[in-house]
Amino acid sequence: MKKFISILLLMIFSFSFAQKGQLRKVATVGFLNVENLWDTIASADYIDGTKDITNPAFHRSVPLDSLKYLDTTENYRGGWSDALLKGKKVIRPQILADDFTANSSKNWNSKNYNIKLANQAKVISEMGAQYTKSAPVIVGLIEVENRQVIQDLIKQPALAKYDYGIIHYNSYDARGIDVAIIYQKRRFTPTHSLKKEVKIYRDGKRSYTRDILVVTGFLDNEKIALFMNHWPSRSGGEARSLPARNAAAVVLKKQMDSVRLNDSSTKLFAMGDFNDDPVSSSLKNYLKAAQTVKDLSPEAPYLNLMYPLFKKGVASLAYQDAPNLFDQIIVSGNLLSDKVGEGYSIYKTEIFAPPYLINREGNWKGYPLRSWNGDTFTGGYSDHFPAFVVLQREIK
Repeated sequence: MKKFISILLLMIFSFSFAQKGQLRKVATVGFLNVENLWDTIASADYIDGTKDITNPAFHRSVPLDSLKYLDTTENYRGGWSDALLKGKKVIRPQILADDFTANSSKNWNSKNYNIKLANQAKVISEMGAQYTKSAPVIVGLIEVENRQVIQDLIKQPALAKYDYGIIHYNSYDARGIDVAIIYQKRRFTPTHSLKKEVKIYRDGKRSYTRDILVVTGFLDNEKIALFMNHWPSRSGGEARSLPARNAAAVVLKKQMDSVRLNDSSTKLFAMGDFNDDPVSSSLKNYLKAAQTVKDLSPEAPYLNLMYPLFKKGVASLAYQDAPNLFDQIIVSGNLLSDKVGEGYSIYKTEIFAPPYLINREGNWKGYPLRSWNGDTFTGGYSDHFPAFVVLQREIK
């Protein structure tokens, strides 16, 4: 435990600083795992494959008491994928549908839900604010139940003034959790978004996990691409589950390469909970993320900004009582510069761990102050610390 606490003291790594007196424009891009942000209404996925397959309305979360009003083929027993469900209308039950309700063992109610929303909004509003005096321009979210909880989140007093937009697609994850991105509309303009399924199989059977969310657009008129990830967990053991994360890495690399080859000027950000450390084979050998600037090459064109922190012992969570840095940000080489220029470059990279996010007592002292202890809501925040980068560019 003492080692883990001491690690927290090392949680700042920075790239170059702007020259004294130089005017800069800055922006924070980051993400956080909101640890099961679920509303209090039991729901199921409604998939309407008769609609445009790329339309978010194709797959949405619907309250269970509304299902009787839908035209569905509820007895569908086939596989779950966009291609297989095209032309069909089906209901997909969620494993956790009844867990987050007032009648469940969690006793999940509106009071606790509102506490949870306020906590997440506070964290988001403060990420990078010590450098930018503002909330992040772009924020990735991990473990959201549906679009409604994101709408409730951005309406919180700490965030409402920033006028965040939402990019979200429901995934086929067995638990019913998704990734999403929120963005300040006045500074980021999305031009295209899509979700890419990560198809993994265990013992010959499809195992359903989160999609990779791909978004392209303009950040203060600079073209960027975002890739939001929540890779398969280590359930069953690190070695046994590694092929699933290798598969996710292959999907991510293909998407990043596609965007870069289409327009090499686009600046790329891949971020999220990879459930692996920067030195794991999924990131090194399959995504081929370089660990240092000198390792960048045509075969390894992306830099893992978290590797220097990892070498210093920085952690974003503790898995099985050991510190890990699963929460990472990986960028394209055109975001790296030794000086402030006309285009955005990396200014700082951090794991965000202010005192209020750290458990100060008990067996988990020094760990992230998580929201849940079994079925008991603690009033805490998350079992992961958030991560962010601050970007800077010259103001003429």
